[in-house]
Amino acid sequence: MLAKFKAFWRGVRQLSGDDAYERYLQHYAEHHQTDADAPLSKADFFRKWQDGLWQGVRRCC
Repeated sequence: MLAKFKAFWRGVRQLSGDDAYERYLQHYAEHHQTDADAPLSKADFFRKWQDGLWQGVRRCC
């Protein structure tokens, strides 16, 4: 029962984007180990993520 709940909760976090920073850090560790730059801080990551979501929003009004 606990395993099913954990799997469900992991799915909810992934769909909502709540685990985006953890997935970013995992990707960074796997693919960018040789880069001299450190990964983005959590605040910088979410700022960049939000800018990407809302950049170029067009409105009619």
